[in-house]
Amino acid sequence: MPRIRIIVVGQTKLPFLFDGQQFYLDRLQHYTTIDWLEVKPVSIKKTREQFIKEEEGLSILRYIKDRDYVIALDQRGRTCDSKGWASQVEQILMEQGGIVFVVGGTLGLSEKVLTRAQATLSLSRLTFTHEMARLFLLEQLYRAFTILRGEKYHK
Repeated sequence: MPRIRIIVVGQTKLPFLFDGQQFYLDRLQHYTTIDWLEVKPVSIKKTREQFIKEEEGLSILRYIKDRDYVIALDQRGRTCDSKGWASQVEQILMEQGGIVFVVGGTLGLSEKVLTRAQATLSLSRLTFTHEMARLFLLEQLYRAFTILRGEKYHK
């Protein structure tokens, strides 16, 4: 079974988003092994924004292995439709055996993380909170697997 690891900064605090995440994490287990990893955020009150992004980036990079195929979620990333996304996920999983997705904190991802990633993905041209981006990523992964299996979820 293919493996997907999702590395995020901080916990999801809003209950309705947390419940949505759990909903899709449970559904995705029928298609793939999912590892959900939360790294501790740096307190925004304590220091400069660039330092925060760098420190959070170092925490993220500790969990990425040299052989991992990494997709970073970033507003400057590539967009695609759901069927194209499903094909891309399928191809990467067949070639690499797994994917690591990275979702930054409130300030986004450090340049080191973006440079390490083989691809960057934008979920939309609209701006979302990092907590919403997590839920939307999970939903789109679930949609991709249902498309690949010809199931009725995607219309």
